[in-house]
Amino acid sequence: MKELLDLPSIWPILPELVLVVGAMVLLMFGVMRGDRSTPTVCGLAILLLIVAGGLLVMQPAAKVVAFHGSFVLDSYARFLKILALAGSAVTILLSFEFLSAPGRQKFEYPVLILLSTAGMLVLVSAADLIALYLGLELMSLALYVIAAIDRDNVRSTEAGLKYFVLGALSSGMLLYGCSLVYGFTGTVSFAGIAKAAGGGGTGLGLTFGLVFLFAGFCFKVSAVPFHMWTPDVYEGAPTPVTAFFSSAPKVAAIAIFVRASIIAFPAIVSQWQQIVVFVAIASMALGSFAAIGQTNIKRLMAYSSIGNMGYALIGLAAGTADGVQGVLVYMAIYVAMTLGTFACILSMRRDGQMVENISDLSGLARTKPAMAFFFAMLLFSLAGIPPLAGFFAKFYVFLAAIQAGLFTLAVIGVVTSVVGAYYYLRVMVHLYMREPAPGAPFAVPMRSGLVTSALVIAAFLVVLLGTMPGSLLSMAASAGL
Repeated sequence: MKELLDLPSIWPILPELVLVVGAMVLLMFGVMRGDRSTPTVCGLAILLLIVAGGLLVMQPAAKVVAFHGSFVLDSYARFLKILALAGSAVTILLSFEFLSAPGRQKFEYPVLILLSTAGMLVLVSAADLIALYLGLELMSLALYVIAAIDRDNVRSTEAGLKYFVLGALSSGMLLYGCSLVYGFTGTVSFAGIAKAAGGGGTGLGLTFGLVFLFAGFCFKVSAVPFHMWTPDVYEGAPTPVTAFFSSAPKVAAIAIFVRASIIAFPAIVSQWQQIVVFVAIASMALGSFAAIGQTNIKRLMAYSSIGNMGYALIGLAAGTADGVQGVLVYMAIYVAMTLGTFACILSMRRDGQMVENISDLSGLARTKPAMAFFFAMLLFSLAGIPPLAGFFAKFYVFLAAIQAGLFTLAVIGVVTSVVGAYYYLRVMVHLYMREPAPGAPFAVPMRSGLVTSALVIAAFLVVLLGTMPGSLLSMAASAGL
């Protein structure tokens, strides 16, 4: 109790406390004011996320270990926490128009995002298996509810139920893996696990525990073979929720995937490296080939997300400092590209409804040329076309793989990237080479200035990080494990 009341001891978790306490206050405010308080709660939620980011920046640069080694705040955690906070804040920004529709004014939505983000921050800083599980569940339980936030929509309810059932299964597998790792090493801390594994004597049991642990991680990052929930949940959930699922939670999941692998299991790199290589290849291949036949833009983005996680895992498969740096660079650029793409999707309407089918985008260059230009730029970046940021994101993870001697993995990554470019180009064919689809012309909502601002900023970052990636590279280098 004394440690909990000691200000220096709680300073490292102050951002998490701000989000949790702020979420409780906003929840009470929403209960008293009703659904009409939704815009105010959204604005205050964004402010809380900005305050949490400010607290992270203000903290000393030195590595801090708290709560008897369960929680670590280092440069790696700061980098990814700020990325997760930015993704959550932009998501709430993109949700204003959705939440302003009649029957959709739900003040619980930003509160749930705050609670989920608090779980992400705990997850990123987890230094033992217990903190890992607590952060993962805090993040996931809020995500299950957010997926079904549009209660009157059958598809949204179905998406939430699917996500919950499969998520519970994955959590059970991860917890079983944690119990096996603890049973064969006698400790839950990452440092203790590394010491026990390095000393030998753990046998095959530790490998089995590692497999189940990685299965839980793969589910959270939507990696093959635990990707099955992603297309259905992305399609069924409201579009702003899909944008959220594609950004901040992916950052936190990749963060703990990398930290646990590099810090807890350095002595058995050759064993977990084989798993990560297989998962990366399978994710890249599925993400590239399965997206070709998609007609729904959100399902296409789901397979794109699966493929992108495969590319990010190439850096982890390298198992080196350069590989970790490549993962950090990739995730930063991925968040900017994904949120910008969803900002484009959320800015468009046909017959008063959000655009979901790729065919509905036909002729966008004639009705909204500026929107088509930004959309095409972001799609080119996702495809990895130079000199946009997406090219350099893939370049650095491929380079790390080559330096680690994983030549086959790098070649397969390049090939699947070329295949993946096909379905991005197919969308651009609809934008520029097809006649406008029948129905009402595209109409950008009157209050979409926030969405447009997010789109312009994302497009600017994609160009800036592609042409001048030096600042991002230096930050990623200093944030390595």
